[in-house]
Amino acid sequence: MPKRSNAPTVDPLSQAVTALPGVGPVVAGKLAARGLLSVQDLWLHLPLRYEDRTRVTPIANLVPSQPAQVEARVEAVERSFRYRPLLRVVVSDDSRGTLVLRFFHFGKAQLAQFVPGRRILCYGEARPGQHGLEMVHPSYRLLADDADAVIRDRLDPVYPAVEGLGPQSLSRLIGEALRLLPPAEALELLPADLRARLQLPTLRDALLTAHRPPPDADLAQFALGVHPAQRRLALEELLAHHLSLRRQRIALRAHGAMPVRPPGKLAAALGKRLKFKLTGAQQRVLEEVARDMSRPEPMLRLVQGDVGSGKTVVAALAAANAVEAGRQVALMAPTELLAEQHLANFRAWLEPLGVQVAWLAGKVTGKARTAALAEIASGRAQVVVGTHALMQDKVVFSSLALAIVDEQHRFGVHQRLALRDKGLDGSQVPHQLVMTATPIPRTLAMSAYADLDVSVIDEMPPGRTPVTTVAVSGERRGEVVERIRAACAEGRQAYWVCTLIEESEEVEGQAAQSTFEQLGQLLPELRLGLLHGRMKPAEKQAVMARFKAGELQLLVATTVIEVGVDVPNASLMIIENAERLGLAQLHQLRGRVGRGAAASSCVLMYKPPLSAMARERLEVMRASTDGFLIAEKDLELRGPGELLGTRQTGLASFRVADLVRDAGLLPTVHEVAETLLAEQPALADRLVRRWVGGAARFAGA
Repeated sequence: MPKRSNAPTVDPLSQAVTALPGVGPVVAGKLAARGLLSVQDLWLHLPLRYEDRTRVTPIANLVPSQPAQVEARVEAVERSFRYRPLLRVVVSDDSRGTLVLRFFHFGKAQLAQFVPGRRILCYGEARPGQHGLEMVHPSYRLLADDADAVIRDRLDPVYPAVEGLGPQSLSRLIGEALRLLPPAEALELLPADLRARLQLPTLRDALLTAHRPPPDADLAQFALGVHPAQRRLALEELLAHHLSLRRQRIALRAHGAMPVRPPGKLAAALGKRLKFKLTGAQQRVLEEVARDMSRPEPMLRLVQGDVGSGKTVVAALAAANAVEAGRQVALMAPTELLAEQHLANFRAWLEPLGVQVAWLAGKVTGKARTAALAEIASGRAQVVVGTHALMQDKVVFSSLALAIVDEQHRFGVHQRLALRDKGLDGSQVPHQLVMTATPIPRTLAMSAYADLDVSVIDEMPPGRTPVTTVAVSGERRGEVVERIRAACAEGRQAYWVCTLIEESEEVEGQAAQSTFEQLGQLLPELRLGLLHGRMKPAEKQAVMARFKAGELQLLVATTVIEVGVDVPNASLMIIENAERLGLAQLHQLRGRVGRGAAASSCVLMYKPPLSAMARERLEVMRASTDGFLIAEKDLELRGPGELLGTRQTGLASFRVADLVRDAGLLPTVHEVAETLLAEQPALADRLVRRWVGGAARFAGA
């Protein structure tokens, strides 16, 4: 055990950036807008990349597209105004090479600096030009004739920008913050044996290396994010976030819950009424849920399942057990469209068995709302289905034992806990079952949902037909329209999904409104419907009911139909401007077809030319219908924040860590987290405060 220094340590959590020289209220405000409030925040504001000004490269040795620093003399200066102001400065050096410096933005003072014969030290990326290699807007310093060029002894960091603060000012402030770094032993929170086993540097050394790499540092490692200094920081950040979620789980589990152990007669009766047999995966997950609910501590379980895998039935059977035990159930969905679908299913399944299912959403007003609130408070409403309206203060449950949240990623953690609090009874809280039809890659689930047990329904019910997916250019729109005509002539129905509601000059996308009008003219013999998010709830419900009943043959809609719409007779899905959507959203939309016995198709219509990423996304969709494989690819292409919806999930964005790149660290993170929670809980708290800080707002939940 190293001997601790007696020097006073600086607590960066209590030191505001105003403690640094030159940081007054104005600069502090600019830093705060970027989330930089404390000295520690500046330590963790790591460079995006580095510039190597530690050496001078002869012009003759410059490599195109590779940044370099050259020392040269000005040979010629040329101004032109043919299309826009342009300044060309020709420089040369002893290697007999010449280089053109090109500036599009310059003033008289800058022009006056460039005098033939003047020495200059400049840094930039050399590119092939009309007259050999050139650098566009390089950074430069003019040198006196008798002065040696001062060459840096370290790589120069390039930081994420802070609006209103120049790069040099930001770099200076971070340098001031680094001077306040405490000694290594006072700063270190990771156990020494872990650092030794993983060959990790101390936090102090990792921070100093990341901000000021030595000249011999491996820039390729830094660019990939795998330098030992970066891995040290990523491991600690992942560990802190994992500890935060595990703390939340421990706090939740500290509450008791009513064990739900009914004879199972109601669930058995429901099973007999179903027109299908549960898959093995559904049965396995149902047993996991029933086992959790039978315990005197709250269930905290996430059920993942691909589109159409049958999560709702599992939720209904779990609800039947709670009702048979004499308690209430709440089911919350993010949209009225999805909530209404659940309402229809639960009423069809449970009301014939004598279970009263209530409905509560924003559009339930007046006497209907008063009556619903009274039924919920009295306990007569045994199952309550609704939207965010379930969390309002006036909603009081008599004995809530099970809270079900669908499409978990569309709710914040606060909202899930608010629903749980509706069932707070002394020290007891309801069991929680959260569901998602957005397959979440294992690495992401391990980090984003460390407070939950995860079940996966990885088997599709029999009778679901595979969906054939093709990608076609929007130039073949006429062929697509004829395909709809043919499908509807055979008695089938189709979706046409647009990315916008009305035309926009800023985004090139076909709007639902104009597409609806165009298709009405092209397909006059068909009955068309229009559905988008700005319609009133009653209007949306009416359109969807007509489509489901077969009264409408073609539904033109925005991505509002992404989840929760179940029309088995719909066998054709057209997604316009498919290149604008992520893989997860495309997969969700495709899941609206193939729900019946008929062969189904999904047409991804795109506007050429495609970017490389868009082409790759469409190819993944064409080649696979496996939601989990698609989710892994989506995570790889877009990152965790976009895949989960960072603001909605409560998953904080990482400063250093990358869940794709650093997935290999997660097993170690989990192992260390459990050890710290069991043996050094105070140390775990300090790690959470360092990296998560105020974001650990659910720890006392």
